[in-house]
Amino acid sequence: MVDDIRDAVRQVLPGVRADLEALVRIPSVSADPGRHGEVRRSAEATARLFGEAGFPDVQILSAGSGQPAVVARRPAPDGAPTVLLYAHHDVQPEGAHADWATDPFEPTEHDGRLYGRGAADDKAGIAVHLAAIRAHETVAGRDGPPVGVTVFVEGEEEIGSPSLAEFLEAYRDRLAADVIVIADAVNWQVGTPALTTSLRGLVNCVVEVRALEHAVHSGMYGGPIPDALTALTRLLATLHDEDGNVAVEGLSSGRAADLELSEKRLRSESSMLDGVRLIGSGSLVDRLWARPAIAVLAVDAPRVAEASNTLIPSARAKISLRVAPGDDAEAAYAAMIRHLEGHAPWGVQVRVSDPEIGEPYAVRADTAPYDAARSAFREAWDGTDPVDMGTGGSIPFIAAFAEACPEAAILITGVEDPDTRAHGANEGLHLAEFERACLAEALLLDKLAE
Repeated sequence: MVDDIRDAVRQVLPGVRADLEALVRIPSVSADPGRHGEVRRSAEATARLFGEAGFPDVQILSAGSGQPAVVARRPAPDGAPTVLLYAHHDVQPEGAHADWATDPFEPTEHDGRLYGRGAADDKAGIAVHLAAIRAHETVAGRDGPPVGVTVFVEGEEEIGSPSLAEFLEAYRDRLAADVIVIADAVNWQVGTPALTTSLRGLVNCVVEVRALEHAVHSGMYGGPIPDALTALTRLLATLHDEDGNVAVEGLSSGRAADLELSEKRLRSESSMLDGVRLIGSGSLVDRLWARPAIAVLAVDAPRVAEASNTLIPSARAKISLRVAPGDDAEAAYAAMIRHLEGHAPWGVQVRVSDPEIGEPYAVRADTAPYDAARSAFREAWDGTDPVDMGTGGSIPFIAAFAEACPEAAILITGVEDPDTRAHGANEGLHLAEFERACLAEALLLDKLAE
């Protein structure tokens, strides 16, 4: 049967790729209110694809003012489990077109990759689900997979899934499943598949420093009078120690999976410049997956070209804290507030606001569905065992899924590789890995029926 499914995947793949390219051409940027019509068009195109794939029940749904999601359902044969297949059809803003080698919304193949915004993250996830379903319809003697399948394609993952909890509550019965497969993660490397078993949480916030009621002349008052921008930079510098470790008290750390990541590989994958040193201490995978990390994402301050000789009265920065698995994101936010307020230099006023909070998550990976997934991945990657890995990124909705469906096993699978460049310019899908991911999911549906 493995060979039959392998042949079926190869047979359906050209059509699946054409459908993926059509989806990439839709600029479904959920963060841009001016493109919400495109997000709707993307949902309609996705719904049409699963309707054509034989799903008798396909709906475009939303909760409150949330973006449109697609829910498609095929009932389970008697005694078979139901599998929920997740992906999202919204994408990140493309940024400056000049940074792209090709048009971000015109899929283009080059050197074995398909380039375009959403080609990997995460319209490739939609395409993997389509390929798995179509492959089972193509195998002789079958009219679909041997399990019940519910497909849930979200429309607002790239803006933090703000209405997901409400959506899961409103449509709990429609989304009920025994196993949840989330096709929105990365593989260890090209040629080595992975199952993601831990994810860091997220706390984004804005810190504002105020020193003056209004700007004053830097020559007349400079010296004894502090300015807010200097105070802000000193405050931000307290977030790390001299080695670059996070210096906020009250945050938890853990241990990552037992994998060896070389500094050479990390420097290459992250595009570090020569001479720039890594920060922090301990193993690289611990620093990436199991410990907190803090980055300053943006600063509100006068532009250099427009600066005048004045002391700045107030300045703001957006801070991103990645929360280690096992920690509590709300508690981490409280620790961040305590640190920023407690380290304010020279008595300046500090205000922390606008939190965006997502919980970390650690998966139980010793269950029968994980055994089935490992077997499917091993066969799809020609005998290469998948690794269990963490990710430093955050997918807050996974914790929401776990809370809404506490009995379901959650499998987080990869459609990306370390050079996918998701969220950045020149995002690209490795086409050979994409084919293996399609085959792995088709085999997985077969094994879950057992």
